[in-house]
Formats: sequence, C-alpha cells, structure tokens
Amino acid sequence: MRVGVESFINRIGEITIHLCNLLGNFTLFLIRAARTLFTTRPQIYKIFFQANRIGVESSLIVMLTGLFSGMVFALQSYIGFQRVGGEQFIGSVVALGMIRELGPVLTGLMVTGRACSAIAAEIGTMRITEQIDALTTLRIDTFQFLVVPRILAGIFIVPCLTVFSMICGVVGGYIVCVHVLALSPEDYTNSIKAYVELWDIMGGLIKSCVFGLVLTWVGTYKGFYTHGGARGVGQATTQSVVLSSIMILILNYFLTKMLEAM
Repeated sequence: MRVGVESFINRIGEITIHLCNLLGNFTLFLIRAARTLFTTRPQIYKIFFQANRIGVESSLIVMLTGLFSGMVFALQSYIGFQRVGGEQFIGSVVALGMIRELGPVLTGLMVTGRACSAIAAEIGTMRITEQIDALTTLRIDTFQFLVVPRILAGIFIVPCLTVFSMICGVVGGYIVCVHVLALSPEDYTNSIKAYVELWDIMGGLIKSCVFGLVLTWVGTYKGFYTHGGARGVGQATTQSVVLSSIMILILNYFLTKMLEAM
C-alpha cells in the first residue's frame, strides 16, 4: 500500500516538473522572439507575405463563419425574445454578441484551424529536413527569418479578419430578422445604435490581437521544435491546433473579466 502511494506521488511530481519545463520553454521562446524583434530590423516584406497567407487566404472562411453565426444567433434570439415580447432588442443582442464574443473567438478558432496548422507544418518540415540547421550554418537568424514575421503578421491581421466577421454577423442577423422573420428593419438598426458603444468594438479587437499572438506563437513553437520525422510533423500540427484552441477559449474568459473591470 505504501509503495503504491509513493509511486502515485512520484508520478504526480514527474508530471508537474514536465509541465513546468514545457511552460518555461514556451515562455522563453516568446521572450527570445520579442528580443529578436527589438534588436534586429524587421523584414517588412516577409510580414506582409505572412499576413497574406494568414489573413487574406482565411478571409472567405471567416466571413462565412461570421455570416451564418449571426444568422443562427438572430434566429435563436427571436425564439427567446418572442416569449417575452422583446423582439426589438434582437439587433443589439446580435451585434453585442458578435462584436464582443463570437466574432473574435470564432475568427481565432478558424484561423487556428487553417493558418496555425500550416505554420506548424511548414516550420516542422523545415526542421526535419535540416533546412533550419542550414540557415543557422549560414549565420541567418532563424527567429528573425521564421518566427517574428509570422507572429507580427498574426497580431496585425487577425483583428482585420475579426472586423469582417463582426460585420458579416450583424448583416446575417439583419437578413434573418428582416427577410425571414419579417421584423422591422428600423427596430434592428436602432437597437444597435442605442446599445453598441465604441468600447465594445475596441474590446473585441483587443481580444483578437491576443488571439493572433497566441495562434502564431503556438504554431511557430511547435514547428520549431518538431522532431521524429514525418510523424513528428503530424503530431506537431495536431498539437498546435488543439493547444491554440484551448488557450483561446481560456484566455477569452480572463480577457472578458479584465475588459469588464476596465
């Protein structure tokens, strides 16, 4: 019995130490990227190239997600408000929901599934084919060349995608309310004007900046430290998507509390 308890405690200690090591390496990776950003000249053309790959190529799926999320949100809101006679508030509820929560979160998750996995796979392939080692041999700063442009591009482009998601969500809600449920378009737009404030939009954009940092940070980290050949690339890709999605959902709660306090 005593041996079993000691084995269980030792196992918990091993897991705790392993998690602390992972967290430390993860944090040091971001610190090294930040130090590279402030001590070297950023390569602007690479930032725009990565912004195109992360943002522009993800725009269609983000807009479709925002559009149909707003449509579903409006329909479900109508079902609830109809019972209490509050149909005139559907516009404000849809707009606030898309601007403050659904827009940033869904955009982060969609970009994670499409771009974060691609980042991890691309850098991971470079790692296992020794291209990163070749860059190091040529005295090229691999962080400046591979990591920093992707992180900066994610921070700047994900808020832009979030704006499109917000707009598409509000438009989708308008389409459902006016053309499907036959509600007054004036009630929909007037409720948005009355209850949506600039700080709501700013809060959603702040969240999207953090989500852009997280998904590129995780993608580059998992790709940079890939090992184990082609199988390792697949594992790194899967782990990057799962970890980024979990971090986005967890951070969304704490960011909401922080913005509410501000």
